[in-house]
Amino acid sequence: MRKDSFPLENKFQLAKDVIYEAGNFIKERMAGDFAIEEKSRFDDLVTDLDRDVQNLMIQKIGDRYPQDDFLGEENGVVSDISKGNVWVLDPIDGTVNFIAQKHDFAVMIAYYEEGVGQFGLIYDVMADRLYSGGGLFPVTVNGKELTSFEDKPFNRSLIGVNSGMCIQNYRGIADFGQQTLGIRGIGSAGISISRVLEGRFLAYFTHISPWDYAAGSIMGEKLGYTIRDFDGHSPDYKTRQELMFVPKAKLSEILHHLK
Repeated sequence: MRKDSFPLENKFQLAKDVIYEAGNFIKERMAGDFAIEEKSRFDDLVTDLDRDVQNLMIQKIGDRYPQDDFLGEENGVVSDISKGNVWVLDPIDGTVNFIAQKHDFAVMIAYYEEGVGQFGLIYDVMADRLYSGGGLFPVTVNGKELTSFEDKPFNRSLIGVNSGMCIQNYRGIADFGQQTLGIRGIGSAGISISRVLEGRFLAYFTHISPWDYAAGSIMGEKLGYTIRDFDGHSPDYKTRQELMFVPKAKLSEILHHLK
């Protein structure tokens, strides 16, 4: 580990404590009433609980590290991950799932120093599964270390795809899916990415923002995965983009199949 790894280990432990606290906060509040608002359209929803959870995480982290900055999904919290120490937060990833099912949603935290991802965490709240690590840390789920990508053919694999992109056959993604064992749509980027990290999905294709993929991209880098747009370029970590989370070893082959 690097010379100053102890402060980084302290931040990693804090992130674990905060993400569990956020998950418990959600479970305590989810049985009650909460306000629901539409953002860009009827199925792009936010609740006051999303905002409360993000505020909780910012407060807990900011109290310990007041000089650090934040990039978050809610309340216009915007910082450039390439400058300084930046925590990227997604308080409830899969808000529609949370509202409609009370299941299949996650809390996510990623931490960057001068644009370099140090660690990421994805917490599947209702399944009580914490994916964490990347950078100097092994990638684990509930403490059990995950293995790096192991190659297998498309016709022995499942892929995760955003349902809207699949219906539209965006860039031929539905056609590509026919070469696999099937397409699955979960409605949560974090949970979909975690299934790739575990080897349950070969890849994941979607339309997401930085807080949706930051944590997974850091962990994925450690295990042989990468996040790219549909032309093979790195995301900008600023805007919502059509992206794929895929094995590095399969990137050129997958790009060949996309229109």
